[in-house]
Amino acid sequence: MYRIDKPSNTIQRLEQKSFASLGFRERDNLQEWIAKQPDVLGEDLLIIQKEFNGFDSTQERLDLLALDKQGALVIIENKLDDSGRDVTWQALKYASYCSGLSKANITKIYQQYLDSNSSNIRAEDSISDFLDGQDYDELVLNKGVTQRIILIAAKFRKEVTSTVLWLMNFKIRLQCFRATPYAMGDELFLNVEQIIPTQDAEDFMIGMAEKAQDDIESQTQQKNRHIVRKEFWSKLIPAMNASSSNLYQNISPGIYHWVGAGSGVRGVTFNFVITKSYCQAELYIDRGEKIENKTIYDKLFDLKAEIESRFGGALGWERLDEKRASRIKASMPANIFDKDQWDSMIQFMTDAMVKLELAIKQPLSSIGSELRQSS
Repeated sequence: MYRIDKPSNTIQRLEQKSFASLGFRERDNLQEWIAKQPDVLGEDLLIIQKEFNGFDSTQERLDLLALDKQGALVIIENKLDDSGRDVTWQALKYASYCSGLSKANITKIYQQYLDSNSSNIRAEDSISDFLDGQDYDELVLNKGVTQRIILIAAKFRKEVTSTVLWLMNFKIRLQCFRATPYAMGDELFLNVEQIIPTQDAEDFMIGMAEKAQDDIESQTQQKNRHIVRKEFWSKLIPAMNASSSNLYQNISPGIYHWVGAGSGVRGVTFNFVITKSYCQAELYIDRGEKIENKTIYDKLFDLKAEIESRFGGALGWERLDEKRASRIKASMPANIFDKDQWDSMIQFMTDAMVKLELAIKQPLSSIGSELRQSS
């Protein structure tokens, strides 16, 4: 950092110092400077407590507790010349403790802070004024997991910055500020700069964090869906094997939304399908050639009345002209993720598959023989 000497049109280097060499202390000095001038952190913050130790059954205390303009709690930890190794873990603990503070708790904490400074100000009024005059009764403070963490030190260890950058991928709102004292003669200067995320890259990094979190949430949801489906198939397949059909004797439960068994004709399978909106038993036709698939479907469709008579009711006939495959199905509304529906789903699906196999197997076998002879 340099001091500009305008008369001589020169710059003079300021001498970088350590807080310790200047005799400054974390609690008596750096903490007080920030408490009295919180906008040094680049935004309007309302300091509501210093050395807050209102955590049940612990002796821990955080340096500064503040509110931001959105009503979120901001945990501020100061570490002077060295961040130390454990500051992220320490701050995360404090954030977790503070996540349970209600609006009434926050107001009480702030009132105690005001009273300790011999102020006659009401906490409710000060909070309302800080949040642009909103009616205190309508304010929402410390909503959900909106808690933020600000770390301040002259030097951050790599294990701290690495952890902070990783945590930001999970939408944990963390900032690191480097505080550096300088001297020129008897004059002392303080530079406070945000280093993580850098101001220019902050919007981009937030976007990255949101994408990373979306990816994680998507992966978690996918994993949960796989678990549910496999559990369902583990119940349906034994029920199917207990019926008069042998279709699924050698089929194992999978993780996908469908499971299939061969019909005896290449590329034609008897499938079960489950989704959030329906369950079904179907004959799925896909031999790899669209014309061949449609030919099989059309031959079966010509026998529609006979097949549905054997089945004992109407079926869904889907030629799917815009697609390669075709299907014939029996379905009903259902939600695979509602386990209370599983018994009725399994009953419907096994009954439908047994009847579908009996209704279609003979004409399908004849069509398969024709295909083999013509090939």
